[in-house]
Amino acid sequence: MRLTLTAALATVAASPAFAASGPFFSLGNTDFVVLLAFLLFIAVLFYFKVPSLLGGMLDQRAAGIKSELDEARKLREEAQTLLASYERKQKEVQEQADRIVAAAKDEATAAGVQARVDLEKSVARRMAAAADQIGSAEAAAIKEVRDQAAAIAVAAARDVIAKQMSAADGNALIDDAIAQVDAKLH
Repeated sequence: MRLTLTAALATVAASPAFAASGPFFSLGNTDFVVLLAFLLFIAVLFYFKVPSLLGGMLDQRAAGIKSELDEARKLREEAQTLLASYERKQKEVQEQADRIVAAAKDEATAAGVQARVDLEKSVARRMAAAADQIGSAEAAAIKEVRDQAAAIAVAAARDVIAKQMSAADGNALIDDAIAQVDAKLH
């Protein structure tokens, strides 16, 4: 109501209102007619309760905005809850990944130690096999040397005996050998 009175007084007090000719309160004065039309317009607005309709529409709009804000606040809280949940899950997954990496490192270390032990055993077996081969080769070489020494000794003895023995001594040795064989067989 104050607003309308203030608007009416401003209209009356404005300098164009004084520019009209004739008395102010006559229908011949355009300013007075405009004032009456304006007041009639305001009265029609109040008669059809336009200000209360506008106020109701603004209240509905405010209620709608408030409900949207409440819904947005709820959505934000849900989003924060989801974010916290995902962060917690991410932390759990990271911890699990760290445990898996640590277990893999431990297994790799154990496998390295086992491989080292297996390598040492393999080297020891190969060294033993090599020592056995060396021993066999050494024994074979010694046997070969002995066999050759015996063959050389027999050949040398044959040569010496052949040079020193006569045919009669050879026949006597043959007869003696036959007698020894005959005595051993019977």
